[in-house]
Amino acid sequence: MSETPPETPDFDAMTRDIAEVPAVEVIVTVAVNLMSAAAVKLGLTEEGEAHKDLDEARKLVHALAGLLDASATEISSFHAAPLRDGLKSLQLAFREASLVPDEPGQGPGEKYTGPVYG
Repeated sequence: MSETPPETPDFDAMTRDIAEVPAVEVIVTVAVNLMSAAAVKLGLTEEGEAHKDLDEARKLVHALAGLLDASATEISSFHAAPLRDGLKSLQLAFREASLVPDEPGQGPGEKYTGPVYG
């Protein structure tokens, strides 16, 4: 019984692939991944409570807000507007999920977005 050695990734091909991707696309992809992970940690998926972790969600939402704040001038409003809407939805979901909600302006990412009211 012989085991086949694990396939090594083709780093040269991966480097070429990423070199062809525009920066806006990379930023938007990272933002969408942060949004998806935050939604899971907020319990907004089918499994809901099984993956809910508000401490982790806070970190993800805060990172998303920081990314969007830092890249606001680099991506067009065509890309930024839906991402900001998604961020606000996650911030509101976080506020609703918290047993003791943060003061306005103290929630995840609100340092970058300003207070979020439900």
